[in-house]
Amino acid sequence: MEPRSRRASRQKKSDNNGIGKIAAVIVVSTLLIGLAIFFAINQEDKGAKNASEETKKETTPSTTEPTKPSSSEPQIELTEIQMLVNKEHGLDEDYVPPDLIVPKIKFVYQTAEIKQMQRVAAESLEKMFEAAKQDGLPLAGVSGYRSYKTQKILYNNYVKRDGQEAADRYSAKPGHSEHMTGLTMDIAGYSGKCAASDCFHNTKEAQWLKDNAYKYGFILRYPPGKEEITGYKHESWHYRYVGEPLAKFIYEKQITLEEYYETYAKK
Repeated sequence: MEPRSRRASRQKKSDNNGIGKIAAVIVVSTLLIGLAIFFAINQEDKGAKNASEETKKETTPSTTEPTKPSSSEPQIELTEIQMLVNKEHGLDEDYVPPDLIVPKIKFVYQTAEIKQMQRVAAESLEKMFEAAKQDGLPLAGVSGYRSYKTQKILYNNYVKRDGQEAADRYSAKPGHSEHMTGLTMDIAGYSGKCAASDCFHNTKEAQWLKDNAYKYGFILRYPPGKEEITGYKHESWHYRYVGEPLAKFIYEKQITLEEYYETYAKK
């Protein structure tokens, strides 16, 4: 028979093992519960953060500027090619246009100076004359560049012949003529008939120029009904190079260069 003391010792040891197992279970359970709580809190924090970011996206105004509607008016860069020369705006007496050349066209008159134009205008004039020829309406140049000195002689002669009031309706004072820019050409039919005369208005060539010149960068500078604006009576033969974008705009709006500067040009 086992002694009482030994049985008591074994019983105590067994009890201790049971208590240890229970304690271990409690510790493991506590750890598992703690981890579960940790992950739950962490997940909740993430959800709250994401919700906050979504709310911020919805409530924070965009810093991107809205697209502005494009203007219906062309953005035309004004250079010396588009210069305004009239009774109010003139050129210095010693002004000489850059890059003057003689366009390869027929001329009514053979004076060397008045055959010249600025290269950019001369090359476009050649294309326009070729297009008119292809349409069965060959053209001829009458008068292009004029120096201050040449314009002074012409103006003074007109004043002597017709008086200043009449001359001022069709001839510019020296320094105020578009011909001095080297961007203008008076144009006639190939025969030269009605050159720089009112009768040119009724010709097929005049009508062709009125309908097509803008395609090559030229405008009818002194149209009918605009004398109070331009300062000059209608001249169906006087064409001024301003570049294709501006020429097209002026043609479509049926306005003058003065009206363009007054209403549309950037201030």
